[in-house]
Amino acid sequence: MLTFTEENYLKALFQLSAEKGIDQVGTTELAQHLNLKPASINDMLKKLKEKNFVETERYSKITLTDEGKRRGAEIMRRNRIWETFLYDKLDFTWDEVQEVAEQLEHVSSKKLIDKLYDLLESPEFDPHGNPIPDLNGNLKVQFRKTLAEVETGQSCKMVAVKESSNSFLQCVMNLGLVLNNKITVVRRQEFDDLLDIEINGRIHTVSQKLAQNIYVLCLNCQKESTCIKHLCNLN
Repeated sequence: MLTFTEENYLKALFQLSAEKGIDQVGTTELAQHLNLKPASINDMLKKLKEKNFVETERYSKITLTDEGKRRGAEIMRRNRIWETFLYDKLDFTWDEVQEVAEQLEHVSSKKLIDKLYDLLESPEFDPHGNPIPDLNGNLKVQFRKTLAEVETGQSCKMVAVKESSNSFLQCVMNLGLVLNNKITVVRRQEFDDLLDIEINGRIHTVSQKLAQNIYVLCLNCQKESTCIKHLCNLN
């Protein structure tokens, strides 16, 4: 039986390794993701190692075992299915779903999650554009870039957000941005690198910080924009 904190660690490790395409996660990177100090996570990593969920190596590197991957994927799947259910069926806004889903993700009934997944017609992505592992442990990975990397004059569509804080998501909503919106980079201001972007026929000026937290696909690059990654067996 895993504690809620142990599940949170496994989900974080799985997310960092799976979506970035890396096998090892640094303790500093994990601590930043969990908003903790590196020294404070050592006791929990020791417990996870004793339960054979992780392996730790020199230079503060952490690797999930096969069982750790399976449990991490399972928890992430539950979280993102709950987010999608709250957003699609209960009219929660995308800045509201995360806090509630992080409570519901610890409900471990596989039958309940599979029923929700079927009810939602097997979604591939959650409301923030993050991929949801399917029943076979497959994850649809997008080859995306940030809005900050888009060239002036190029058009793209928003497919996900990197930041999930309420303040950031509300800022995005105030721009009228939702997933799959078309965005055109009109101008990059030389002095401070602010971006003038066009959304729904209106020009908005946004900061680099905001642009760096919006994931996009260029409209002329979508044919080869995704791949399927097999992560683990969830059955």
